[in-house]
Amino acid sequence: MSTKFDTVKNKVVDKAQLLALIKTWKANNQSIVFTNGVFDLLHRGHIEYLAQTADFGNQLIVAVNADASVKRLGKGDSRPLQDEVSRGLIIAAMEFVDAVIIFDADTPLEMITEIKPDVLIKGGDYDATCTDALDGRYIVGSDVVKQNGGAVNVIQFVAGYSTTKIEEKIKNC
Repeated sequence: MSTKFDTVKNKVVDKAQLLALIKTWKANNQSIVFTNGVFDLLHRGHIEYLAQTADFGNQLIVAVNADASVKRLGKGDSRPLQDEVSRGLIIAAMEFVDAVIIFDADTPLEMITEIKPDVLIKGGDYDATCTDALDGRYIVGSDVVKQNGGAVNVIQFVAGYSTTKIEEKIKNC
């Protein structure tokens, strides 16, 4: 008998499983939305961001940075606060997330190139019109998505919510 937790665990997939899902979704004319992030301490900003992201298509894929990838991002010595498996499961528990994949690269470019999502979404510190890959506002993979006829969008942050602020608040208690 399958449990609700089995349903959550089954949304965390490897590359081969993800590609099989995408093939099925595309065969059924489902639009695929892609986003990525660390998602270390889940907060209201993450929930609103991911829910709005899901509204851009039929199937939402969330790529979660592996622990080693988070370390290379320079988010601080204490990050990630939660391991990649835990972060992946937490994201997969959201009803509007259809698949989660953990990636260890510095950027999700290879994954975006292979998936070719219909829509690529990032948060408010990015710029969908930026074409300079050296600019911090550039969305990695945006050129690939646009070249394949897809859309790139930015969702504004919910003011006052960030993992860094939550971590600082905990440390100062």
